[in-house]
Amino acid sequence: MQNQQTQWRWLISSFLISVFTLVPVIVVLTSLFAPTTSTWSHISSSVLPGYVGNTLLLMVQVALYTTVIGVGTAWLTAATEFPGRRILTWALMLPLAAPAYIVAYVYTDLLDYSGPVQTLIRSLTGLYAGEYYFPEIRSLSGAAFIISLVLYPYVYLLVRVAFIQRSATLYDAARTLGASPFYAFWRIALPAARPALVGGLALVLMETLADYGTVDYFAVPTFSTGIFRTWFSMGDKAAALKLAAVMFSFVVLLIVIEKYNRRPSQAQAIARDGNLQRTQLTGLVAAGATLLCVLPVVLGSLIPGGTLAYFALTTGDPLLGHGFTGFIGNSLQVALSATLAAVIIALVLTYAKRLTDSKAVNLSIQLSTLGYALPGALLAVGLFAPVSQFDRAIATFFDEQFDIQTGLLLTGTVAIVVYAYVVRFLTVAFNSTNSGMEAIPPIYDQAARSLGATPWRVLKSIHLPLMSRSILAAGILVFVDSMRELPATLLLRPFDFETLATRVYKLASDERIAEASTASLLIVVIGLVPVLLLNKLSDKR
Repeated sequence: MQNQQTQWRWLISSFLISVFTLVPVIVVLTSLFAPTTSTWSHISSSVLPGYVGNTLLLMVQVALYTTVIGVGTAWLTAATEFPGRRILTWALMLPLAAPAYIVAYVYTDLLDYSGPVQTLIRSLTGLYAGEYYFPEIRSLSGAAFIISLVLYPYVYLLVRVAFIQRSATLYDAARTLGASPFYAFWRIALPAARPALVGGLALVLMETLADYGTVDYFAVPTFSTGIFRTWFSMGDKAAALKLAAVMFSFVVLLIVIEKYNRRPSQAQAIARDGNLQRTQLTGLVAAGATLLCVLPVVLGSLIPGGTLAYFALTTGDPLLGHGFTGFIGNSLQVALSATLAAVIIALVLTYAKRLTDSKAVNLSIQLSTLGYALPGALLAVGLFAPVSQFDRAIATFFDEQFDIQTGLLLTGTVAIVVYAYVVRFLTVAFNSTNSGMEAIPPIYDQAARSLGATPWRVLKSIHLPLMSRSILAAGILVFVDSMRELPATLLLRPFDFETLATRVYKLASDERIAEASTASLLIVVIGLVPVLLLNKLSDKR
């Protein structure tokens, strides 16, 4: 009886958490049935096709670029031996440290007409504007290139593991039977790694869909920029919600595709874990492999990082020394609050799954961890309406019953920003804590319970100490993601509340890239923490 009561408590807890995280999704979906406004009629007939077309075209280009870069580098580092392979294996993950919008600001400054690259070309050739061709960085293709430089490691990480573990036996068997290296890769190894590739692309495309800083700076109209313009420029939150609902259909499509391709295939069922035998490359082939793996690191990490460091040392933020500490303090305040809340909620979901493992709990967990697939702009517009109504209801109640003016408790405060962060990054925390929990043998629980320990004591005395590294990893990942989040912060932050991310956006929007370098460099340095952590964890595995 007591065991059933315990399971019910954890089931109810997981259900309440799913309701807590699904609020923005429910609000966005219900907006489809709201009355049509004149603003929405104008948007749907004029700019909506452009939003859809640009978003699709951006996603297609990013998918193509990240597939080529991610799969190519994954195969070279997993299946071949060439100079620098050991260093490049982890260095290829470094571009993940920098948000796409920061890399976009750097490359725009470098490649614009007045930038050093084109200035050098004109000085060396004597040509003037219009007399030579140079690709336009502030374009849809430029945005796709920048986003791909930052996001290809998602594909690289997942596909490389698939090549090493899932494709090893099949590839070696094909080579033994006389297949050429290219044929064995194209017909055997790559199809076997397809689920990993699709999973990586799903993450890449979700991040592409959520991007605001890059496409806004490059003046590419997508769903994210459309939501901002509808909310701020047109002042129509109802139309912004409808636009977010259309955007949500893209998210659902990506989730369905990823779930479908996660199903076990015949190749995976036949393959066995093993180590892929690397082929030794020599001469020009080895040099070419090294160059192909070095280029993404240089373009995605070294050039942006070096440029930011140079700007920070020579120019830097004019508020450095006094006002800048406020940006750091605000960033730490919301990031640490979101981290603490997300880790605690993730532990509740993890332990609920451990105790019950029922279909209801698993469904609640799937719904609760949907947030990472939701773009920040969508979350913001989905949260604003219910939170505003809640604030008005509380203010009216206290005013009428007690003659107390409560003001706004959540709207326009740090609390709603933290709320959005928790919903968005709960998936990251849960994945880490759940992997740590699954590594603990169930016999530990059975032994402790047989000695009379309560579930809470088992969690406190056994699970938490053994999961300490997983919990730390969850906290670090949520903290770093919160520090760099831009769209949700811009839409929900209190008046005159600046974080490092919004400070970078504000200065870059005014074309003050050199001054934005200080906050940008700090965000990049903080972003290195999870990259190094991922490298350490992958080595352990």
